[in-house]
Amino acid sequence: MQSLVIRGGNILLPEGVFRRDDLYLADGAIAEIGAAARGAIALDAGGLLVLPGIVDIHGDAFERQIQPRPGVEFPIPLALADTEAQLLANGITTAFHGITLSWEPGLRSLQTWRALLKALKERAWTCDMRVHLRWEAYNLDALTDALADIRGGNVHLLAFNDHTPAILRRCDDAATVGKYSERAGISLDEFRQVAARIADFAPSVPEGLRSIGAAARDAGIPIASHDDATTAMREEFRAHGARICEFPTAMEVAVAARAAGDWVVMGSPNVVRGGSHLGWASAAVLAEAGLCNVLSSDYFYPAMLRAAFVLAQRGTFDLPRAWAFISTNPAAATGLGDRGAICLGRRADLVLVDPEKPRVVATIAGGRIAHLTSEGASRLRSLT
Repeated sequence: MQSLVIRGGNILLPEGVFRRDDLYLADGAIAEIGAAARGAIALDAGGLLVLPGIVDIHGDAFERQIQPRPGVEFPIPLALADTEAQLLANGITTAFHGITLSWEPGLRSLQTWRALLKALKERAWTCDMRVHLRWEAYNLDALTDALADIRGGNVHLLAFNDHTPAILRRCDDAATVGKYSERAGISLDEFRQVAARIADFAPSVPEGLRSIGAAARDAGIPIASHDDATTAMREEFRAHGARICEFPTAMEVAVAARAAGDWVVMGSPNVVRGGSHLGWASAAVLAEAGLCNVLSSDYFYPAMLRAAFVLAQRGTFDLPRAWAFISTNPAAATGLGDRGAICLGRRADLVLVDPEKPRVVATIAGGRIAHLTSEGASRLRSLT
């Protein structure tokens, strides 16, 4: 692998300060800070911030590449290739794809799950693209498959989802059910019939959760719970091993999670837009209160970088502390100790940012230039 020098950038060091210096990257890792080797390609980073690559713990925007409109679907390999380009263009070097494995036909079905896993395995990706299994609790028809994939090493993060009761409550609302049926690719009446059958699984759901939680713990993968509405719900999922609390819908849930030492994840779009689009808790307010310590892309990849700058502009955090929400902290929450900070020996996952815009000028993934704007291309130099 060719070596690379990042020259003269403002490097964010692990102690939370910036230092203008050079970085030498070799064999996919950070080989030296403060000295450059000859015979390498150099990227002039003068005036730019050199930051650890972004780690996205939960992103499902890839679904829009698969199904940009209801009833309109594209091949999954094509969708993932375009998704990777979006990720790298936004400085995201590690992405946990939030793939929902639901009882719903279509986009979130077992068939789509299998196709996504197959496509992710069939080629080498520049972005480290991982599988975040969003397990819909009532989907007991697919439990055997989910257990096999966890035990087979195909899943890197498990999240408990329990959206079925809310869907069942809304089955008489034609407008709401219409959205679900369009996504599933079936008629309104067909969707209601499927939901009615799934409702009968309720007595078996607790045992299913225990089974899949045990498999994840045995496999040593991190576990999350999603959209926890009450502290009782949070405690139940924690008992199954969930030490990550995604998108708590009430302040008291976030308080309980942080008191227990759990990671609390909120969406970057929430920060950028100034609040939740569903009227739930404000991610920025939770972060400033110490009740949120990880931000994800949720449904919009460009929001992550912007959210860190918005947090810094609000005044409670400086940029190094704000950047930790999208890099250091999600890496720690998912057990990825080889990234999330610019240290000797760590993966050379970096993003070079023009702080005035702010915008990505270059993304380095595994020591390779993975994304380069026209400005970035004009900064390339040869040291030979």
